[in-house]
Amino acid sequence: MHRLFPTQEVGSLSKAPFLRRRLSEEHIRISRDWAIRIGVENFEELIAQLKPGIQSDEKLKSLEDWASLYGIRFHESAGLDIVYDGEQRRVEMYEYPLMHVKGFRFVGYVKVWDFEIFKKAAVFERPSLIKPYHIEEFEFAKKKARRELKVPITGPYTLADWSFDEYYVKRRLDVDDPIERRRMSKRDMVLDLVKEVIRPNLEALMRVGAKRIQIDEPAATTKSDEVDIFVEGFNEAVKGLDCIFSVHICYSDYRLLFPHILDLKAEHISIECANRDTRMLGRDENSRPGYSVLKLFKEYGAEMKVAPGVIDVHTDFIESPELVRDRLLYAAKLLDDPSKIIASNDCGLRTRTWEVAYEKEKALVAGAELARKEFE
Repeated sequence: MHRLFPTQEVGSLSKAPFLRRRLSEEHIRISRDWAIRIGVENFEELIAQLKPGIQSDEKLKSLEDWASLYGIRFHESAGLDIVYDGEQRRVEMYEYPLMHVKGFRFVGYVKVWDFEIFKKAAVFERPSLIKPYHIEEFEFAKKKARRELKVPITGPYTLADWSFDEYYVKRRLDVDDPIERRRMSKRDMVLDLVKEVIRPNLEALMRVGAKRIQIDEPAATTKSDEVDIFVEGFNEAVKGLDCIFSVHICYSDYRLLFPHILDLKAEHISIECANRDTRMLGRDENSRPGYSVLKLFKEYGAEMKVAPGVIDVHTDFIESPELVRDRLLYAAKLLDDPSKIIASNDCGLRTRTWEVAYEKEKALVAGAELARKEFE
């Protein structure tokens, strides 16, 4: 994608209207309406299968291809350049991958942003991959997509940081300093996850044709003295692989990434900015406080591209194309290079309704087009 301000989604979308345990006539009607709106081919075959009532696990599983197709067409019809299926087959970004890894056991539930919960796990032995866990969804998306695909996958540092350690820390009991013991055991765990889980997944995705892979690392700055471990883990995972890799880090103190991030072997970094910005139009510091972090990329001479979020995913407020334009142009000014800016959301849109998410994505596309016109 060579034009200025290419547009991309970041990850999750709420589940397709029919992908729910209790299905009503209204859900079926909405599913039909969305199919027409976003151009889902042969959707009448799906509608004929849907009946009001409780859907079994087997039934829900049989609908996943349709949900994936809806997710792809949703993003494509909104006009995005780089798309995926909204993670329609996945349970949650942490729980889902660990369902396919030996060496972990789930021990309880954790509440996340909204009413959603996920199972937290403890590592009790060296992890090993049962089988690559994003192949089926990617192969289907590859057959159906009309735009460039980008596959999201949860990174090794986040999987390690969000898990209880009942194995690695015991192997470092000879280290007297508790902080250093924690660091060393975390590094051991991250590098094992890279070798046994993440890299095999990346290689498997590449074998079936993946060209762009986004590694999600929301935990990257959780512990300021471990940012170098995150960077090392990322670099070990992608070393020598011929693919476009990016990293997504949301809702973080991005100052903690520097200077370690300069060594990251990523084509671009996707960060959250709109959530901390104003809704005023303008291309100055007072109007655009959410983008001040980009000054660090310029100050440190970071070579990677940046996808600063220009759509806030935690509100139903629909950004105007003009607001998106101003955010992109201000970001380009801070980096002094518009070719380094990618138009993106702050994060995945799964906490928003499809109606709100769709209008936000269309605003992203329209705003990026307005920004391009400034350079014609």
